[in-house]
Amino acid sequence: MSRRATTSVPVHDLVAERWSPVGFDGSGLDDDTLAALFEAARWAPSAFNEQPWRFLVARRDDTDSFAAMLSCLVDANGAWARNASALILTAAATTHARNGKPNGKALYDLGQAVGNMSAEATARGLVMHQMGGILPDRARELYGVPDEVEVVTAIAVGRAVEPKSLPDDLRGRDEAPRARRPLADQVFGGTWGRSAPLGGGSGS
Repeated sequence: MSRRATTSVPVHDLVAERWSPVGFDGSGLDDDTLAALFEAARWAPSAFNEQPWRFLVARRDDTDSFAAMLSCLVDANGAWARNASALILTAAATTHARNGKPNGKALYDLGQAVGNMSAEATARGLVMHQMGGILPDRARELYGVPDEVEVVTAIAVGRAVEPKSLPDDLRGRDEAPRARRPLADQVFGGTWGRSAPLGGGSGS
């Protein structure tokens, strides 16, 4: 299914078609498809080519591993993410491998890697829902994450179902209008708060 964004100016289909549902059909993902998502992430840019991103993954058909990763989500997210084809925990190495100094751009670089992953997922007819509602200490303990690595977010990956098939409390989330702040509120020129002369409306 499609929930294509109504953008203020034309953008690439991979941007317009990307969305974050809570309704997943629970179907499996083959090895090549899952590997392609991480390969896309692998080729993201990063400061000094540090590539600080790290990922933990569990497929729904690996029942024990999936249940373990599901336990790292807050209850509200686990209630719907249990139907995803796979769950991913994202993490970032917070020190530079080359000199051991703090890497202040690690989280930015992780975000770029996940952005690549999201584009690859969309190109393959998949959807991703990224979550901040996780239990990082639980994940750290469960997976033995080292101190110099920060567990940041979780991602549910799979194929979307029609919202009408969802329970009432979830259907409303997937049917709600998509909206974004207008470019004028986000892109400035000359001084802070002064809109750059780009044109474009609010989009959704």
